[in-house]
Amino acid sequence: MSEFKSDFLRTLSERGFIQQTSDDAGLDKLFQRETVTAYIGYDPTAASLHVGHLTQVMMLHWLQQTGHRPIALMGGGTGMIGDPSFKDEARKLLTPEKIQQNLDGMKKSFSRYLRFGDGPTDALMVNNADWLLELNYVSFLRDVGRYFSVNRMLSFDSVKMRLEREQSLSFLEFNYMILQAYDFVELYRRYGCRLQMGGSDQWGNIVNGIDLGRRMEDAALFALTSPLLTTASGAKMGKSESGAVWLDPQMLSPYEFWQYWRNTEDADVGRFLRLYTTLPMDEIVRLEALGGAEINEAKKVLATEVTAILHGRTEAANAAETARKTFEKGEFSESLPTVVIPRAEVDEGLGILNAVVRAGLAATNGEVRRAIANNAIRINDSTIADDRAVIGDADVTADGVIKVSFGRKRHVLLRPQ
Repeated sequence: MSEFKSDFLRTLSERGFIQQTSDDAGLDKLFQRETVTAYIGYDPTAASLHVGHLTQVMMLHWLQQTGHRPIALMGGGTGMIGDPSFKDEARKLLTPEKIQQNLDGMKKSFSRYLRFGDGPTDALMVNNADWLLELNYVSFLRDVGRYFSVNRMLSFDSVKMRLEREQSLSFLEFNYMILQAYDFVELYRRYGCRLQMGGSDQWGNIVNGIDLGRRMEDAALFALTSPLLTTASGAKMGKSESGAVWLDPQMLSPYEFWQYWRNTEDADVGRFLRLYTTLPMDEIVRLEALGGAEINEAKKVLATEVTAILHGRTEAANAAETARKTFEKGEFSESLPTVVIPRAEVDEGLGILNAVVRAGLAATNGEVRRAIANNAIRINDSTIADDRAVIGDADVTADGVIKVSFGRKRHVLLRPQ
């Protein structure tokens, strides 16, 4: 890796964000010479960003913190097609109404990481539907499509993988890389954007944009990609046992978000502190050097710092205190995730299998049975040994809740109403 001189690239390099660039020296000189506008694209496939997006979001954060201008490009146009990169099958096509709903939801999370406004380094949120939906098909083919070689497009790994598996790749999806390349050109024209960033799986698409910008505008554009991250055990970032780790507090509570990071594998602590917090590097080096039981203190710092950026310092502190009460003192806290159930169900007797599934701690009755057999299910901290057990009114605490636990780290409160 090059020894970068610009603050932005040096920061990204020492924190582990850089997989490759199209021109190390040229990009470093650009960042030393001027205020650079760079973008990352996001397809509106859900109503919230999730942890899998955080690497890219933090890259935009550091871009702004080092004096440059980030663009979050929302794929309102390309989202109608869906990126085929490394997918086994086509994504379900979304309606314009659903895309807009998802865009509105995703915007909420960005404001925790970026400062938006009209200043020279204030972030912009742009929707590619603004230009893609206005394109004339024949004119687009003539003006843009003529620069693309089908032979070269077929050589990209994202396309080859689908074809080698004999999985259908529609003409609609095949156009995605052309539209993404055109986005880069439009952002250069409109905002002077010189750099596209993304995950390493986007390398081919980004390079297409660089080439198109050179051909259409004689523009010197650049690419920077980050590694595709998995946990030390190979799990995909952004996924937990109970599903996606959303950034929207309405879809995942601050406590559950905190707990996701608290459960980080030992081998990932240093890497995640670099990528997902803004702690100084010397403090990160100190924390990752902790061994034995002390590594758990580093995990708590990681969880609290990541949660504080997204949800605020108060929510992060509350989550840490909830965990302390739950795990260290054996108590339960009102801050634990809560699921409301009809009071009549508890009065009549709620089967333990149904209760655990309703709490969202398991997907099927069979999963609950296996957990009970392994002594992993507890009600109000008492282990359940019989899968025919029934929860009743006597299990409702003085606080009006029933604490359901799956293993040592997953807890939900059922609140009869």
